[in-house]
Amino acid sequence: MSGHLRPGGGTRLPGYPFDSRWFVHDGLRRHYLDEGDPAGAPVLMLHGNPSWSYLWRRLILALRGEHRCVAPDHLGMGLSDKPAQDRYPFTLASRVDDLDALTDHLIAERAAPERGWTLVVHDWGGPIGLAWAARHPGRVARLVVLNSAAFPNPHGPRVRPALRLPFWLLRETRLGERLFLRHHAFARLATLPPFGVRGRLPGEVRAAFLAPDDGHGHRVAVRRFVQDIPLGPADPSWPLLLRAEEGLGAFANRPVLIGWGLRDPVFDPVMLREWRHRLPRAQVHVYPRAGHYVLEDAHDRLVPAITAFLGR
Repeated sequence: MSGHLRPGGGTRLPGYPFDSRWFVHDGLRRHYLDEGDPAGAPVLMLHGNPSWSYLWRRLILALRGEHRCVAPDHLGMGLSDKPAQDRYPFTLASRVDDLDALTDHLIAERAAPERGWTLVVHDWGGPIGLAWAARHPGRVARLVVLNSAAFPNPHGPRVRPALRLPFWLLRETRLGERLFLRHHAFARLATLPPFGVRGRLPGEVRAAFLAPDDGHGHRVAVRRFVQDIPLGPADPSWPLLLRAEEGLGAFANRPVLIGWGLRDPVFDPVMLREWRHRLPRAQVHVYPRAGHYVLEDAHDRLVPAITAFLGR
């Protein structure tokens, strides 16, 4: 399948000239990219909600000359299968298990090394990736963090006042369900200023971010990510979030780069301060006019910074 086309449709994906790869586990097909030098040090890029591997297109193009770039689409998102809720649990634990299965496959069947990986995370990629890294403490050599978290919310267990109403609406109510499943409002807003980006995306780029939406199946995954956010010990994913937090200690003396858009309404400067506290030796690049999708708003500075960081 050409990376330029949406399966079953003609939507172009600008800047995404990649060969799709597929991995079947437990009867479900995961889509991923595996670009660049097969013998190069692997760079594993994990997207969050509601994005997909299209987020990484510029970074892959910059790195694939010397690195092996792996970028999966989480189940229910991107070009991966979109199972119903009775077929797949859509939990943090299931996401980490998926990543384990894929990386084990790459190591056993596609000659990827067991060590020397760089982990690049954004949004939900943080808890997924760091919980996975905690299972394999010697596998990840370097870490790149972009507007994400892998620890309990430093604001405390209660949602901040400015976010309380929309969070409750989207997570708990029938109206929120309609907004997710019928109108795909969360993903659409994430591609508009001032929510996910601060600068307006070109129309074809915004369309590409939304292209994998095939209706109800894709939208279930987007909503389940929101419902699975662990706010406290009563939430099912809380223990695994703590495991991800514990795993951060392994990176205290490893190379870390943090790239942060300061205009993110969720992953705000308090979140960044928490990362600095936990990883005080990290190289930090702050972009005051960039939002949540920092790789869209600040790609002209952030992609070269990551490239230089990995070239050291």
